[in-house]
Amino acid sequence: MSGGTESSPIGDDVRLGDLGEHAILEHILRPRYGGVRGFGDDCAVLDATEGLRGELVATTDTCPTPLVTILGETDPYHAGWLLATINLSDLAAAGATSLGLVVNYTLPKTTTAGEFRRLLDGVDDCTKVHGTKVVGGDLRDGPVRQLTATAIGRCVPGGRLGRAGARAGDHLLLVGSPGYLWAYALLVEKQARLPGPLAADIRERACRPMAQVAAGRILATAGLARAAMDVSDGLFPTVRTLCGANGLGARITTDIRLDDAPAEVCAQSGLGRFELAQAWGDWTLVVAVRPQDVGLAKKTLAGEGVAAQEIGSLVPREEGISLDDGELWEGIAQERFSPSSWHGGDVPKLITEVLGRRAG
Repeated sequence: MSGGTESSPIGDDVRLGDLGEHAILEHILRPRYGGVRGFGDDCAVLDATEGLRGELVATTDTCPTPLVTILGETDPYHAGWLLATINLSDLAAAGATSLGLVVNYTLPKTTTAGEFRRLLDGVDDCTKVHGTKVVGGDLRDGPVRQLTATAIGRCVPGGRLGRAGARAGDHLLLVGSPGYLWAYALLVEKQARLPGPLAADIRERACRPMAQVAAGRILATAGLARAAMDVSDGLFPTVRTLCGANGLGARITTDIRLDDAPAEVCAQSGLGRFELAQAWGDWTLVVAVRPQDVGLAKKTLAGEGVAAQEIGSLVPREEGISLDDGELWEGIAQERFSPSSWHGGDVPKLITEVLGRRAG
């Protein structure tokens, strides 16, 4: 890895907040690290030897304040669960099996033992459900809580997935069930009302999102995916990033299916299903699949109880990124260092920014 820099159109006095994560990646990080294998993918490649055991990959993420905390779910358990999920989701996008998580907790001295145990319970329960565990870490005190983890995984031989590798004509699959997190926000804001069991299911799915680790591994093992990326910042920046990594455009359908409960929230709150599906927080995957493999991929995932649906296809770059009505897709880029990136705040305002409508 070279520490040198190449010429960049970005001057030293430009603020990162004026660039956004996409521009930072392309104009500052890529000139410096673009030659590193796996640069720009969800996971870094630690062992690039494609032997009998496959490649070793790693990812690291810091957990933000969970949206459910803003919605009244203040149990530290939810932050612990989310910390594990966001890191395991990157392994899912690589098609990797988790070997374990290394965690780093910076906590105020006023944190109680009970609060710390609940945080650990969230991490441990999430890793157990995903078939892995915490294998090490660090604990220190600080003025504010900061939770970081590093997930280590191994890919099947020759089966590591990344953001590059797709071709024009490939179909895009959305793997997982979108819409639960922001459906819960709409329920809390009383934009919709559901019977107790349905509301409880939405709350559970919002508080305990699942990374699509099994799905990523299945697709990689079967050779059914060309490229993949997890949806951490919303559907639009995910599709845009995949297109950029492959020099392509995309045609995306707005006819995205939701499960019955979040679909009913959409109907009551006056939202289209696409508005809920394109938001972040459900840790789905977008996967590029050869046209002839779409049916098998969906059938294989369905056999494992994983939802998957076609959301469009990749097209030549000059066609741009558009919706099925032919208009260019100008989605919300909820990426880091952008004005709409997640920093907590007032729920009605967040609903406006993320879903494109007012609450109330």
